[in-house]
Amino acid sequence: MTYQSVNPNTGKTVKSFEHLNSAALEKSLATAESCFQTWKHTSYAERAAIVAKAAALMHAHVDDYAKLATLEMGKRIDEARGEVKFSADILAYYAKNAEAFLAPTKLHPKVGEAHMESSPFGVLFCVEPWNFPFYQLARVAGPQLMAGNVLVVKHAGCVPQCALAFEKLLLDAGAPAGAYTNLLISHEQANGVVDDPRIKGVALTGSVAAGRSIAARAGQNLKKTSMELGGSDAFIVLEDADLEKTIPWAVWGRMYNGGQACCAAKRFIVLDSIADKFLEKFTSALSGLKVGDPMIEATTHGPLSSEAALLQLLKQVDSAVAHGAKLVVGGKRIDRPGSFMQTTILTDIAPDNPAFRDEFFGPVVSFFRVKDEDEAIALANDSDFGLGGSVFTKNLARGKRVASRVDTGMMFINNIDWSDAELPFGGIKASGYGRELGNMGIQEFVNKKLVRTAHLDAPA
Repeated sequence: MTYQSVNPNTGKTVKSFEHLNSAALEKSLATAESCFQTWKHTSYAERAAIVAKAAALMHAHVDDYAKLATLEMGKRIDEARGEVKFSADILAYYAKNAEAFLAPTKLHPKVGEAHMESSPFGVLFCVEPWNFPFYQLARVAGPQLMAGNVLVVKHAGCVPQCALAFEKLLLDAGAPAGAYTNLLISHEQANGVVDDPRIKGVALTGSVAAGRSIAARAGQNLKKTSMELGGSDAFIVLEDADLEKTIPWAVWGRMYNGGQACCAAKRFIVLDSIADKFLEKFTSALSGLKVGDPMIEATTHGPLSSEAALLQLLKQVDSAVAHGAKLVVGGKRIDRPGSFMQTTILTDIAPDNPAFRDEFFGPVVSFFRVKDEDEAIALANDSDFGLGGSVFTKNLARGKRVASRVDTGMMFINNIDWSDAELPFGGIKASGYGRELGNMGIQEFVNKKLVRTAHLDAPA
């Protein structure tokens, strides 16, 4: 793996970074372990002062961080600013709430007293992806630093400047050396980190293949893991949906972050009675997006994160068409410098088409017609993934009924807004396990210890 900033808007390499050598990696792990021995004894107030300061620094320098994300992975600048602000909000949320979340819980045994108390695991190894280069880091750093753990983090190879900027942020906020350490390491070195006895847990956000590999390795070492993997979220449109409100969510759900989000709307499942009208309006709205430099605010359609990502997506679309899918619009790269792809709509995707089960990580719509609500739910559930999903209807009771029947970790009714630190994030099936954010996110890597006091005679 190489660590390079390549601007996907131009295709030009901006900066390259060397891997850590073995000695530097060992020093980083030793420093992290040493830091944990002190950090775990700090008070919540001491930890909160640092994490809240990091949040304040992010809020004070939103544009600086946002421009780095746009430079390295092509995120449109207004979306990048939104990501930075949300990341800062996550840090502030845990600085404020961690102590309450991890307070001892009183139990009520028949005899005596008992409670559950929380204590940190130790050094955690986090493996994070490129598509949200600050948010992915904040949602592990905020809760786990506040829980008393320390982190060593392998970020994606294409966002090294974002990775280094986040490490510097925490140091500038007053975090001790070793509390949060960025590791520019290879896949082979990462395997060694998972094996290292000083590592007590592993958190990964990434592809299914990466999840299988890291989870298996951690399992051999009997180490706790959390996995947030891919998704192929259903966007269900019932016949009574308000299309004036639904279409903008459809565009946002598919095109936010260039379509490169695990929890993006990917499979559009529309009742037949409204399908033609929906498809016409959706196609028109997508065609109105403005292709351009993601640094320019007027741009509404930016590049994919890399040339490799573009080529993979083009290959998937060609395969889908070769297996019988109908290409309504798009399907090609855009003739300009950089890694740009046309907005693309595929229909008539049969169950034996690879596209039926594939995750399309970019501006590709898979469109399905169904006859009724039950068929919509069955199709939504006919997926290897189970991250999120949404349903659009004017009948909220009906929306809740559908939401309860779809097998995912998250469902949204008349929206796809997961951007709240209070809301737990995660999935089931091939989308992984465990939760991040909310009260649940901070519980993933803490020991839940039972303490019981009772004056009892030993059994005879």
